[in-house]
Amino acid sequence: MSDTQAARPRKSEAAYRTISEVAAELSVPQHVLRFWESKFSQVRPLKRGGGRRYYRPEDVTLLKRIRSLLYDDGLTIKGVQKLFRDHGVKTVVDGESGPVNAPEAKSKSQPDTSLPDMNALVEDLKGLRDTLRTALAAR
Repeated sequence: MSDTQAARPRKSEAAYRTISEVAAELSVPQHVLRFWESKFSQVRPLKRGGGRRYYRPEDVTLLKRIRSLLYDDGLTIKGVQKLFRDHGVKTVVDGESGPVNAPEAKSKSQPDTSLPDMNALVEDLKGLRDTLRTALAAR
């Protein structure tokens, strides 16, 4: 930590935050916040001269929830938008919408198919492979 950071007093919880402060707090690049602003009409930071953005405490809370839904719960942008539409932003931000179990929330590491389905698929692929080998050998 530099001397200037150590000497700087902490902002109050009600203080407005710059985009760099919010980006650091959420551990996302600033361009991600600008992108989310384009995708979620609910994110409306104040814009001052030169286009500088200032985020209110409620904006930061909303962005934290969006980040959690996207990064932790695995929802897509469209999934979060649908969640906001279906349950309301306040309900989702307050965590009152219950557990996220939308299809968009499935982890990429968890396949949709069961082991017997996978085994049948492997057998089908082996059959296709053999058919292709036979066809290529006949050329």
